[in-house]
Amino acid sequence: MSAVNDTKLKSVIFLLSGLPGHRDAHLWISIPFCFMYVISIVGNSVILFIVKTDPSLHEPMYIFLSMLAITDLGISITTIPTILGIYLFNSREISLNACLAQLFFIHLFQYIESSVLLLMAFDRFIAIHNPLRYASILTPPRIGKMGLVSVLRAMVLILPLPFLLKRFQYCRANVLSHSYCVHREVMTMACSDIRVNSIYGLFTKLFQMGLDLLLILLSYVMILKTVLSIASYDECLRALNTCVSHLCALLLFYTPEISLSMIHRFGKGSYPLLQILLGYMSLLLPPLMNPIVYSVKSKHLRVRIIRV
Repeated sequence: MSAVNDTKLKSVIFLLSGLPGHRDAHLWISIPFCFMYVISIVGNSVILFIVKTDPSLHEPMYIFLSMLAITDLGISITTIPTILGIYLFNSREISLNACLAQLFFIHLFQYIESSVLLLMAFDRFIAIHNPLRYASILTPPRIGKMGLVSVLRAMVLILPLPFLLKRFQYCRANVLSHSYCVHREVMTMACSDIRVNSIYGLFTKLFQMGLDLLLILLSYVMILKTVLSIASYDECLRALNTCVSHLCALLLFYTPEISLSMIHRFGKGSYPLLQILLGYMSLLLPPLMNPIVYSVKSKHLRVRIIRV
């Protein structure tokens, strides 16, 4: 009996979907996707290269930016095979094991990015609240430990998901509405009781992204309190200006993710095209825009990029 179940598990195939359209239309749609992936990978790689090779950029702010670039690269590389496979080669099939591996890494890098954004908010708070001790508080070893804790926390939360999904039997059409695998959608394809997965998925979202967002909001309340106590108007604006890039990164990451979660929880399968677009935005916009935003706002970094 177990051999039959193993055979069923190994033969499970999911069909990925993309934007509606004919095969010829998909070829045209693939052009902006290729363009976005090239910019994302090149932009984040350039930032990593510049921060690594330029000693003057070995500061906490740029070390955290490097962490953000690594997670963005991870998300891009994880989603490239299936998204471009659909639009370039009409390759829609994906095995259960490949699907579980992809969803593991997608959620892992998303959760790590959420933690990195929290660390960057803490970085901005220390820089504004206690600038004289900024470098002594955020030392490279301490930053490394913070990054390691972020990775371990995300991994502990995400690791059970593939194992929880693999124990299910899949006997439906198994047609996914996205061009990649995510937990909430693979879970609904199962012909079993998914209450444990649903509860655990909600718990991980709240414990990771929900808690991170709450602490980020708390950090900015403290930042505003510190900034408003500054007597000089110019210094107040200068302090707030250092947070603009981080605020843009927060909006790019959390806005589509929260919108997508709200639609999945309360939309009951409505607005399918909007769900697809928000799904693409949540995975493609942060890696694409973060290098551009930080390069535009950081004069020091922009000068180094122009030199390269």
